[in-house]
Amino acid sequence: MPEGHTIHRLARDLSSAFAGRAPRVTSPQGRFADGAALLDGAVLESADAWGKHLFVDFAGERRLHVHLGLIGRFTVTSVPEGEPEPPARGQVRLRLADAGSVADLRGPIVCATRTPDEVAEVIARQGPDPLRAEADPDRAWAMVRRGRRSVAELLMDQKVLAGVGNVYRSEVLFRHRVGPMHPGQRIKRQTWEAIWEDLVRLMPLGVASGRILTVKEQVDRVEAQLARGVQPCPGPRRYYAYKRTGQECLRCGSTIRTAVVAGRNLFWCANCQRRT
Repeated sequence: MPEGHTIHRLARDLSSAFAGRAPRVTSPQGRFADGAALLDGAVLESADAWGKHLFVDFAGERRLHVHLGLIGRFTVTSVPEGEPEPPARGQVRLRLADAGSVADLRGPIVCATRTPDEVAEVIARQGPDPLRAEADPDRAWAMVRRGRRSVAELLMDQKVLAGVGNVYRSEVLFRHRVGPMHPGQRIKRQTWEAIWEDLVRLMPLGVASGRILTVKEQVDRVEAQLARGVQPCPGPRRYYAYKRTGQECLRCGSTIRTAVVAGRNLFWCANCQRRT
């Protein structure tokens, strides 16, 4: 499932391609025909994200709500000047198109029109999003510190923390040496603050590069590139723990373990990750 940085990056790309324009809105597949007719020809004002939820604002207080789920894809492509709009291929639930850009949505678990009040209700059910400036980590901490579930489960709960998925969960717990099976109520406040601050640091790099970056050398490289105004180039995909079952820990040489936690495979080093 795409994690929060992917949705924020998508919101950025949609705004860049269509904000201030009135794109044609269609449903080639036909399953969103009524919603597309409601949005068609309206000015697209902006796109925004909260965790794994995407919201696209159109004039007249019309809102598009998208959640990609496990298999959804929303691709934004440019159309060279003078070339025709490419045909829709596959099961395209929604298409936004104008003279310069096309965006196709396939396989989402949510594709719906909403009122502003309905959007507010969706957001109210989400935890704080580390990619949003107004996010309040104390809201998440209030749920973590009284949680009997493991910290690994709590990090995947979007009501606790919006936008964090399986990769960030495994990697940030490794980075801070936190035992993933410890119940939330055993986690120290300073440890939680370190995890939050790390997500605030790492997730914007994911938005900028389109990749989840957690390994120190890559994080430092991309931060330096962004500081120089250079297009991020993180190099080969690398992780500390994620999908490294049975391999040697990059820190201590012990074997990386895996277990299903909150419905997804968690990866960790039992030797390094003992901290509460």
